[in-house]
Amino acid sequence: MSNLDLAVIGNCQIAALLDRRARIVWGCFPRFDGDPVFCALLGGTGEPKAGYYDVELAGYARSEQRYLPNTPIVETLLHDDSGASVRIVDFAPRFEQYRRAFRPMMIVRMIERVAGSPRLRVRLRPLGAYGATEPSHTWGSNHIRYVLPELALRLTTDASISALLEERYFVLDEPLTLLLGPDETLPDAPGHVGRQLRDQTVAYWEGWTRGLSIPFEWQEAVIRAAITLKLCTFEDTGAVVAALTTSIPEAPNSGRNWDYRFCWLRDAYFVVHALNHLGATKTMEQFLHYIVNIAASAAENHLQPVYGISGRARLTEEAMPSLPGYRGMGPVRRGNEAFTQPQHDVYGSVILAATQYFWDQRLTSRGDLTTFHRLEQLGERCARLYDQPDAGLWEYRGRRRAHTFSAVMCWAACDRLARIARHLGEHERAGHWRGIATHIHAEISRRGWNERVGAFTETLDGDDLDASMLLLRSLNFLRADDPRFARTVQSIERTLTRGKHVFRYGVADDFGVPETAFNVCTFWYIDALAEIGRREQARELFEHMLSCRNGAGLLSEDLDPTTLEPWGNFPQTYSMVGIIMNAMRLSRSWEDAL
Repeated sequence: MSNLDLAVIGNCQIAALLDRRARIVWGCFPRFDGDPVFCALLGGTGEPKAGYYDVELAGYARSEQRYLPNTPIVETLLHDDSGASVRIVDFAPRFEQYRRAFRPMMIVRMIERVAGSPRLRVRLRPLGAYGATEPSHTWGSNHIRYVLPELALRLTTDASISALLEERYFVLDEPLTLLLGPDETLPDAPGHVGRQLRDQTVAYWEGWTRGLSIPFEWQEAVIRAAITLKLCTFEDTGAVVAALTTSIPEAPNSGRNWDYRFCWLRDAYFVVHALNHLGATKTMEQFLHYIVNIAASAAENHLQPVYGISGRARLTEEAMPSLPGYRGMGPVRRGNEAFTQPQHDVYGSVILAATQYFWDQRLTSRGDLTTFHRLEQLGERCARLYDQPDAGLWEYRGRRRAHTFSAVMCWAACDRLARIARHLGEHERAGHWRGIATHIHAEISRRGWNERVGAFTETLDGDDLDASMLLLRSLNFLRADDPRFARTVQSIERTLTRGKHVFRYGVADDFGVPETAFNVCTFWYIDALAEIGRREQARELFEHMLSCRNGAGLLSEDLDPTTLEPWGNFPQTYSMVGIIMNAMRLSRSWEDAL
């Protein structure tokens, strides 16, 4: 049965998910939002017949798996019932070559005997058109071509081509290398090429990791989250996807199945914030460039909540009946209709992210008056829309309301514009935006605060609670010592927590009452606890969340608060950001710890 105890490999062009036995069960080509050539993860119940790439050990008994330190290279040991074992190393090549990034559409698999006389077979079964089409095959002395409707892949190897085509078991006595990638001829023997690619990829990631700023405590968790965040970056444009999968349900049989292989502008501020704290300035700058390009090309300054990784605006949603879904829990969706929704918080997200341009002297591109005036056009929309109904950051499909979080993000946009204007010496514009920000702040304080509930509520003049109000301090809308913030945290604690986990909201939406906790909300709660002086409790909850990670140290979007089973798309960018930011806040300092 499918589960989310998966590791991710990738190179910022493609990514793939491996289970504990090194079976690749998910991987889209030629990029994150492409056709899932490996789609067994969504292949329903029982043993999938295709859509995977595995090494099956005869007499399999158990497995061990780990990442090579400070890399996204996965090593899996398979043991049989007679004491024989094999080592499988999987990665996507990534390094600098000719002063530019080399990140081919390629997965390298290296297999070697560790003990005994292991017998195994390799099954490479790609599919096309979302599981609907099997490939045709051609082969030569050292390769097999898999021809799909819109893609041709070539497996080049020093293994027996006949054994691969017939999926026959054989005794492994010599190391094998399998390189799956573009339909191109290799320049050298597979083993030599594989070792060279591995060594260069290890060197790249070790160097990248050395450049990170990390806290004293929880270093392993932060490094793994940082690498995963990097793997979710489509480097061609700088876009960061929300997750690498589509249609993993947020809860069993809930119908909450969405395609997350796109870039949500609401994530922008939080991702930039995390990358800045990590010191991953190149990745941050690439993402900022993507965001600013989106804003510059927006027709009439209208921003969608979500865009394709190339910047494409239209993300038409459709069901793909050829795939039954995760554990048979369809539908499987391609595209996301959220691109049509009005979500007014996105204007604030873009401006908050772009603010980095005006202060960060590490960046090669700096904010200037032209950039500021372009952002002002977005600010004008904030001034008009802050109290107007929208779908909200949780993307309600069946209703529109004046959401408090959207209003707060519009305030934040105007507040930051005032600060940028002052920084640039534009005092008249600074006064203009400070006046608007002050007005919006007063309106939110009047209409968003509910004295009877004892909290800022989900909607203006509303009664329901929303976990996004935990962000009021981190967005600088309220001071940490403002009693309204502590009371809001306490009200959310009473209403939206289940055990040690936090729900987004507690009322029914288009699909009923939510059944699982939203991981990033729990991280927001941990941060809020630290803000109001409950630091030891925050540390305890953070340690608990780290224990909820899967065997590879990763988190999905949602978690069952009772069974702790992960649900929702995977790995979730928001969740990785939560790990990074909580660790940065809660860790002892290097000076105090040493």
